Amino acid sequence: MKLRYTLVSDGPTDAVLIPIIDWILKNTTGVELTEGVPAELWRLKTKPETLAEKLAKAVELHPCDVLFVHRDAERQSHEKRLAEILDAQAANSQSGKQWPTVAVVPVRMLEAWLCFDECAVRKAANNPRGKVQLNLPPLKRIEASPDPKEDLKAALLAASELKGRRLKKFDNSAAFWKVVDHIEDFSPLRQLPAFQRLETAILELKRNEWGSGFYG
Repeated sequence: MKLRYTLVSDGPTDAVLIPIIDWILKNTTGVELTEGVPAELWRLKTKPETLAEKLAKAVELHPCDVLFVHRDAERQSHEKRLAEILDAQAANSQSGKQWPTVAVVPVRMLEAWLCFDECAVRKAANNPRGKVQLNLPPLKRIEASPDPKEDLKAALLAASELKGRRLKKFDNSAAFWKVVDHIEDFSPLRQLPAFQRLETAILELKRNEWGSGFYG
């Protein structure tokens, strides 16, 4: 089976979720081939305003079998973010637009799902044999970290072990994109409630034979 899906998110860096979704689809549901596309709605001259409009435009631009909708929890509850996505999906359903919609809500933000693999961080910083402490939060407490984005940024800088001018020239943004490429196994994230919810939602979607509805 080949599954095409479209990812709706708030910004370009959220595309790092695609390898994570691919991993779940292949390792949890047995989907052999995946084709995930980020809906880069921020590039449009006329941008959709509401979340419901974003979902509709994403499917219009990138027809798919499943729509994944990412919202970081940030300072809101997981339940509130789910309700926002459900309301947007329901608004489209009422107007006759129906498709399988899966909520992706990391706590507090997606960077939390990249902070568990020290080896990947060191490789992304081009210093795979480094030994310096990275001070990443323990996996079980990652979701409690107030700012996973800063945790990852600081870890990449530390992992580079660069000094002075070379450290100032270190491209943290480029390193960020490389982290997910160096992670082969996302199963440790199953310890996190938000990741468990995503995996459960995808399993429910499969049990429903990939049918239309909201999964969150």
